[in-house]
Amino acid sequence: MADFPTVTSAFQEPPGNLLPVIPAEVYRTRRVVLFGPPGIGKTTAAGVLGQQLKLPVVRLAPGPQDSRIPHAALLELALALQPQPGAQKLAAGLDDAAEPGSVDHTKTALRLRRLTAALLRDTPPLTLLVDNAQWLDPASAAILRWALRMAPNLPVIAAERTWHPGAAGHWCGEDPCTVRIPAMTAEQIAALLSPYRLSANQVTQAHTRSGGNPALALALAGAHDRTANMSATRGPEGDPLLPSAARRLVGEWLGTVSADVQHLLTFAALDDQPDLVLLSRLAGPAAESLLAEAEAAGLIDIGQPDGKIRFTAAAIGAELAARPPAAARRLLHTRLAEASHDSVRRDRHTTLAADTTDPQSAYHAARAAARARLRGQHALAAELSLLAAERTPHADTDLLTERALTAVRDAAHCGDLLRGQIAVRLVLHHDSSPAQRVNALITLIDSGGQHLHSADELFADALHEAADQPDLTAQILIRQAIWANVNEGNPGRACALAAQAASLARTAGDTATTAMALTMQARVQRILGHPEAETTLRHALSLPRSTHIPVNATPEQLSARHALFDDHLDEARNALLPLLVEAERSGDAEGTVDILRSLAEVEIRAGRCARALNYADRAQSLTGGAGLDPGPACYTSALVEGIASHTDSALAHARRGADTARREDNKVFLSRNLFALGHLLLVTGHPKEALQALEEVRTLETRQQVRDPSVLRWHADLAEALICLGHLDQARDLLTETRRTATDLGRSSVLPALERSQALLDATLGDYNAAAQRLTDAADHLHHLPIERGRTLLALSHTERRGRRRASARTAAQSAAELFNTHQAHPWNEAAIRTLHRLDPARTHRDTLPRLTTAEQRCAELAASGASNRDIATALTISVKTVEANLTRVYRKLGLHSRIQLAHAVIPGT
Repeated sequence: MADFPTVTSAFQEPPGNLLPVIPAEVYRTRRVVLFGPPGIGKTTAAGVLGQQLKLPVVRLAPGPQDSRIPHAALLELALALQPQPGAQKLAAGLDDAAEPGSVDHTKTALRLRRLTAALLRDTPPLTLLVDNAQWLDPASAAILRWALRMAPNLPVIAAERTWHPGAAGHWCGEDPCTVRIPAMTAEQIAALLSPYRLSANQVTQAHTRSGGNPALALALAGAHDRTANMSATRGPEGDPLLPSAARRLVGEWLGTVSADVQHLLTFAALDDQPDLVLLSRLAGPAAESLLAEAEAAGLIDIGQPDGKIRFTAAAIGAELAARPPAAARRLLHTRLAEASHDSVRRDRHTTLAADTTDPQSAYHAARAAARARLRGQHALAAELSLLAAERTPHADTDLLTERALTAVRDAAHCGDLLRGQIAVRLVLHHDSSPAQRVNALITLIDSGGQHLHSADELFADALHEAADQPDLTAQILIRQAIWANVNEGNPGRACALAAQAASLARTAGDTATTAMALTMQARVQRILGHPEAETTLRHALSLPRSTHIPVNATPEQLSARHALFDDHLDEARNALLPLLVEAERSGDAEGTVDILRSLAEVEIRAGRCARALNYADRAQSLTGGAGLDPGPACYTSALVEGIASHTDSALAHARRGADTARREDNKVFLSRNLFALGHLLLVTGHPKEALQALEEVRTLETRQQVRDPSVLRWHADLAEALICLGHLDQARDLLTETRRTATDLGRSSVLPALERSQALLDATLGDYNAAAQRLTDAADHLHHLPIERGRTLLALSHTERRGRRRASARTAAQSAAELFNTHQAHPWNEAAIRTLHRLDPARTHRDTLPRLTTAEQRCAELAASGASNRDIATALTISVKTVEANLTRVYRKLGLHSRIQLAHAVIPGT
């Protein structure tokens, strides 16, 4: 190998979490074709594969100009393998073939085949990598096809844009292993774009617009200014315009298909929900083959169950929609209106086909927006209502303002910040009333949430527009209070702003705004540990209920949260369920997520794990669908899944939530997600990492002046982490201080967890009797909280085992296991089973089998005796799938992973 020529490569391996996934079967074959659209990562994947094959790599990279030059790739190969003798001979043969007098093409081709085959056969072992193989010139491809048959052991990696299997196979081999490079996941795109310090919403936009194409995502992020929204410039259809680098990349991607395909896809881009029926009406019988070509190029996905056609990257549709001139685009909309089979969308296309100065088009757009709104199609309603406002004559000020305010509300409903900003500008720039202007700005603030930029300027603008009107000023101050608490981490300032808002609203006689302000004031008073928090909340609850207050800003919602903090779970649940119905009926996505999250926390503390998982999953799904900040839903999912499902997924939620909160500068949910992360790390046996996360929580909570220990119960976990790492004095001081604060504030709900950590400290100091008594007393006070009771009993088992009282330890662990199993707290049940195994490994767990159902126990016994799943199904007259489901539950309940373990657990003496 010493005489092998030096081969250079521009490839640089990215971090492991950003590497394309390469199937294992690729490593068992000699010929591989990697394909996918421009920018998807073919070069990266080919480089990774080439490195892992452990051979020197010779890389050919033809360009578009090379495809028109005969034998260009062969010349590149010869130059890459210099100074090999065979390479010199091939180069000389290519020179001869290029001579003007060389006319015997057959003889020349045969000679080049022979020279190429000899070169590939005689060169020391290598891997041939051909990047951008779609530009391989036909003459080189034909010679390589023949020569590579003569060197069957030579590994070849071809990376190209599309794969069209033909009867003759690929030039690199008759039957190569073909791999489509997958798009990056949302998490991978977030990691890829981390240097740009984008907000979570901007990362989500980048993933949606790029479709997971890394080069396209980088092009979108590279043009982004942190102080501006990623979508600040609108195209002709209202979609964000692409930066030039992204347009070039999308243009290359579209260039992989024919002009007819691009024309048909332009229709799809101009319709907001294109489907097969619509495009077939437009293109006739050719539609099927044209769409198949587009799908093969990775431009669209036509595998939707409802027949919808989706662009794999939203940027493709944006580019196609922006290409036609205005007149041509109106003609396309006319054809779409004629072909549309949906009346609302027909109105949309009719509006877009009309002259922008035609008042009738504004009327049609407003009418269509109203119909879309009734259908619950809020994104379409936002587009149409903004069109109606923009096309309303400026002279008709009142109508223009009314339509613009409607557009603001519609945009807020679906989280379309860009259209909301445009509609607000329409209101501000026309002769509207102060109330209308403030209403527009407040709606924009509410819809922007954590994604607002230059928030101080926006609040200042709104206060200026309020112009000494107390009711309007109060509404703005409430939003400022929310911003101060969440983004500034300053509940003291938030409390002062809320109190000022309540005073102004009361003066103006505005009871709805007074209730909102008092609710916000009570919220931060509880955080700060002010004793008057409940009095303030009762005052808010005494006011008439207004339907204009968002559900998650009502005193009823805060009262339910306080009941949750105090472990009055039935009271909390009974208050939250009607609020959930109200939020869902009003279409308030953010409010619905908040109520679902609260219900999930109530149910998990009450031990109703299946219900908690359902609420948490619904909150996650709605968060993603509405484009909301994922931090809150991640926190709830981490809490719930850590108890009811899998700690691995729970940890992933907590980490994502913490990362998102850092990017969004959301201090409230940074604390919460770090608490969830620290708790999960602690219970999975990583106290050092847990301590790091929980210490950051303590720092954040101290800076935010959070005094009430019931709001976020991190104190006991931090004390436990300190004890595990030997910092006993720090743990004692923390427990003493927290217990004193909880007693002063009347927060008895936090005391059992503190007692559990205090018992661990007692046991560490050797006082097992005191620790056991403390845990027994704590467990007796936790009958209404079965998961917490189970955790306390499990801690009691560990303490009794350390005190050499194994029978008591086993009884406590058995009780804990039964609680966890009954309430479907699977990770904790597995922990209890492991504890039972460690306490008495010689005994079987037959005495624990009563917690299995009769069907599960019978399946377990038959499986342990050696029966196959089919034999068990026959014996019990049930389906094989039912057997599999029963055994899956048995393995989970008993903490087992194989039939050998099952035999030991079920059959004595095995």
